[in-house]
Amino acid sequence: MPTIRDLVSALRRRDGVVAAIVLGRDGLLIDGNSTAPLDPEGLAAHVPPMALAAVEMGLASQRGEFGLMVLEYAGGAVIVTALSTDAYLLVLLNPSANLASLLFELRRHRAQISALV
Repeated sequence: MPTIRDLVSALRRRDGVVAAIVLGRDGLLIDGNSTAPLDPEGLAAHVPPMALAAVEMGLASQRGEFGLMVLEYAGGAVIVTALSTDAYLLVLLNPSANLASLLFELRRHRAQISALV
């Protein structure tokens, strides 16, 4: 059976993925892999407040439970997805990455990925 480390490694090997980080809902790093000189712990700490805002938006808009958000920046996209009630996945992409393909794969394999956490 694959592990969280296998998931992080597989995501990181995708073309255009700069970093893949699994973190707890408290913002503490569980596992991460990056090709850039980033601070995975610092990045992980920023996710819970953003996810909380997304959860509140879902409640206010009656859209249900938070699943995934995409943020676009000049230097590339950032994906945050809920893996379980205890964990998030943060993926940083460069501008040339195939965002649509990765989003499709994350949604398609959500149950299998969640089972790893």
